[in-house]
Order: sequence, then structure tokens, then C-alpha cells
Amino acid sequence: MAQYQPGHVHIERTALNSADHSYDLNINYEAIQDPKEGRGIQFHMHGSIEGKTVDEKFFLAKDQVLPSFLMKLSRTAQSYLPPTKKFENLPSPHPLFDKMFEDIRQKLDVKSGDPIKTEHLE
Repeated sequence: MAQYQPGHVHIERTALNSADHSYDLNINYEAIQDPKEGRGIQFHMHGSIEGKTVDEKFFLAKDQVLPSFLMKLSRTAQSYLPPTKKFENLPSPHPLFDKMFEDIRQKLDVKSGDPIKTEHLE
């Protein structure tokens, strides 16, 4: 199951077999002004993965958020699973994440050709 509304995504999955995994995650996000990095998105991922409580917050600056947020969410989720199980990457072409991507673009007024900070390339 997956649900979207601006600023919030809820994804849920029940394991199909012992090699699979279950999760019930809420991802809240909002545009904020960070004193050091400037404008960006504050994410709060909370819920459960395999029965383990998840409560993670992270910030991505405007020039980092669109190319990186799905990877960051997937890596954070993976950290709650044993090494023998792999959290599938959150699919960027999924219509739910397309809506989230567009909402973030609007919240930050991201345009093609916007400058990036070179220190974020390291």
C-alpha cells in the first residue's frame, strides 16, 4: 500500500516469505531554512521495519535533495535490516515518488540550471 499527500508519504508492505521483509513507514518532509546550508528539505522517516521502530530525521540542501533523497531514504531503511536481507530501492519512476519529487521542486522553487555548491560534490 502506498499513499501520498503533499508533505507526506506512507508506504507499507507485508513480507511474502522468510527471505522478504515487512515495513510500515511514514515519510514527512517540509522545506526549511538551515542556518549553514540554506534552503532545503527536512525529512522525518518513522514507523517500523521488520518490527523495529524507525525514527530518523535528516536534512538535504536544495542542490542535494532531488538527486539524492530516494537513495538516502533507501539506505536509511537498509540500516534496519540484517545484512542477509536487502531493502529494495524506493522506485523513483513510481507515480507516488513522482508526485513527491514534483512537490519538493515546488516547495524549493527548483529550476533546471540552478547552481550547486561544489562542496556537495565531494
